[in-house]
This record gives sequence, C-alpha cells and structure tokens, in this order.
Amino acid sequence: MIRHSHTVFSRHASAGIGSAIRAAVITCLLFGSVMPVPFRAHAQKLFEGSGVLPQNVEAMYVKGLNFLSRSQAEDGSWPDINYGNAPGVVGLAVVAMLAHGDNPNWGPYALNIRRGIDYILNNTNDKTGYIGTSMYNHGFATLCLAEAYGEVDDPRLGPALKKAVECVLESQKDNPRGAWRYSPTSKDADTTVSGAQMVALFAARNAGIAVPEDAIQKGLRFFRECQHASGGIGYTSNSSPNAPRTAIMCLVFGLAREHNSDEYRRAWEFLSSQPYEQSSYRFYYLYYASQAFFRNSTESWEQFNRQNTAWLMENQNDDGSWNGQFGSVFTTSASLLSLALNYRYLPIYER
Repeated sequence: MIRHSHTVFSRHASAGIGSAIRAAVITCLLFGSVMPVPFRAHAQKLFEGSGVLPQNVEAMYVKGLNFLSRSQAEDGSWPDINYGNAPGVVGLAVVAMLAHGDNPNWGPYALNIRRGIDYILNNTNDKTGYIGTSMYNHGFATLCLAEAYGEVDDPRLGPALKKAVECVLESQKDNPRGAWRYSPTSKDADTTVSGAQMVALFAARNAGIAVPEDAIQKGLRFFRECQHASGGIGYTSNSSPNAPRTAIMCLVFGLAREHNSDEYRRAWEFLSSQPYEQSSYRFYYLYYASQAFFRNSTESWEQFNRQNTAWLMENQNDDGSWNGQFGSVFTTSASLLSLALNYRYLPIYER
C-alpha cells in the first residue's frame, strides 16, 4: 500500500489525471486503441485478471451506479430502501461512485456524490465527530470522508475527517479490549465493527491524517485474540469462526503489511479454503473478501475475480441493483466495490 500525504491541490490534480487514465485504458481495452496514456506515479494496471472481460465489468458497474443515481433522494439518502438512510450505507454508495474514477466534481455522478457527503455531514455530531447512531455507520462513513478528501472540492471534508478519526481513536482508548463495538463508549468489542474502524483508519492515514501506530497495533492484537485454532476469526472471541470475519482480518493485516505473520498465514489458509458460494452475509463477505484476495497475490485475486464477476453478472437485476441482506443500496454498493479492484482508482485499493 502506498501512503499518501498529498495536499488538497495535488489530490485534485491526480483525480483529473486518474480519470484520464481510466478512460484511456478502458478505451484501449475495449477498442484496441493505442493512444498514449498519461501516467501518474501510483497508477496501477487496470483489469488485471485472466478470463474477465473489461466490457462486462464496465457494463455491470455503470448499470449499478445508474441504479444508485436514479434512486437517491435530494437529501443524499435512499429513504425508501432498507438501511438506505444509514450514513454508513450512504458512505459505501458514495465510495462505489468514487471508485469508478469519474471526476467527482463535474462528472456524471458529481451531484450524487455531493448529496451523499452532505447527508453524512448533516448526520455528524459537530462536537464529537460521531457519525450516525452506531460505530458501524461511523466506520463506513469515515472511510467515505477519507476517500473523498482531496478528490471532492469541499472544504468541510478535512475538518470532518479529522474529527471522525479522533472519535475512532477516543473510542478505542476507552475500550478495555483496545477495539470497538456499537457505541463509541462500548466496553466490549467485536471483529466486524472493529474491522470497519481499522479500514477507516488506514484510509485516513492514506489521506494524510495522523493515526498513531499504537492504535493500529491495539486493533491487530484484538483480532489475534479472536483467532480460532483453525485460523478463522470469531465474533467477540475465538469461537465460531466464519469466512466474512476472516476476510476482515486478512484485509486488516494486509493493510498493516503483516502478510508474513503466522496469524495472517493461518487466517489466509482458512479463508482460501472456504467456498465462494457463501449462503449467509454474502455481500458483506464480497466487500471484504475481494480486497483480501486482491492483497494476497495476483493469482488468488484472478481466481476470485473470475468467479465473482461471473456470479454478479448472472444475478444483477434489470434495474442495475442486486438483492440481498441489508437492502439493495448496501447490496449494490458492496457488489460494485467488490468489482472496483478492477479499476484500482482509490488509494485504499492500491497494493
């Protein structure tokens, strides 16, 4: 992972270049163009993965984004859809839009992105930085602020992101387990809420916000405490491991550059032995597993990406959405973000 300490100006500049790269590479892949492509230092190869046709990914992605765009309310939420008014779900939808690489300030989804950010900021406690009514919401919404910071022309983003990160850090300091659960004042912890906070902290660090290494190490220790003998990860302890939670650990340890640790190796063996066809929490699994496989190796990512692309193509609805737990906004956003590794546009998606 490349850590970014860009100024707002430089990240605006790279956003425009990144959009040009994405458009040029897709044009080249679809139509055989040999046009020269501008280069930025952290640009990576797009559509890596044998057996995946870029036009299929692009068609699915645009169809999904158009569903989100059409169904969003003026206040930035999706009030008529389950969980569509949760700031964390709104945040993931905005991240899915940003991940496509269109210019966020005047591209086709600029208004949707602006509305989504407005909704998140309007649901933020000005004093504490706490977003929404649960740390689930807070973690995913903070991730959104981190990925939008410097890309979206909005002077509110920097101060809001800093406060949101401070809320995460303060919550961890007061938690006996060094992790997080539903409330910022919770005294217990679980691996799903903690995973959302950890990813948000890494994204904020990429954006140039100070995140103490001690906070990262405390979070990693909690995941180690929740590792079963099989290598899989439990919920609040090391019992009853499953694939989605193990994918979270693999991602978090990958972001921390802990690939060589024994804990990561055992977790990866557990995760990679699980079938793709997850019957419960499928889309939650896809969101984390896609990133975990991507960060493990090119070979493991290619295999996952082929399976995932084929399954999502088969199961996308005519209106561009996907059906699943937690409503179609979350399900569609998670599906798109599992495909977004093909674009490699956002800093959190760089190896």
